[in-house]
Amino acid sequence: MSTSAASARRDPPVDPRGVRFSALVTTVVLALVLITGSGLLLAAQTVVFALGSIAGLRFAPYSVLFRVLVAPRLAPPTQREDAAPVRFSQTVGLVFAVVGTAGYLGGLTVLGVVATAFALAAAFLNAAFGFCLGCEMYALIARLKNRNEQGATA
Repeated sequence: MSTSAASARRDPPVDPRGVRFSALVTTVVLALVLITGSGLLLAAQTVVFALGSIAGLRFAPYSVLFRVLVAPRLAPPTQREDAAPVRFSQTVGLVFAVVGTAGYLGGLTVLGVVATAFALAAAFLNAAFGFCLGCEMYALIARLKNRNEQGATA
């Protein structure tokens, strides 16, 4: 794939306040899943993760809510961050949500609870402290990949 084609597929840089807003909404939804045991609510959250992961952050429902309802009421962002780590974190959330949904809907409630709790912990860390666990995983994988590539050329 050419560089221009790759950059055309990339998400534009994101407002970190939007990322934290999305994490807050996700935290609330996942807490409700744990309280109610609703596999259907978790399935809906799975779709939210899938849209952010597969279609891109600009199509993720919570991102749209932020852009339409919240961002116009705020000052312009003073910084933006690369969307790739955030999109990767959506993929990690998607994996946990798929496993949790399968657990809840398949009668394996403990699996559903554990997978949902892991996703909730990650979302809460981002919402409350701005610490994106998936983003940190992305950076670690990138460093390991870079080190392996450098070792292969040496």
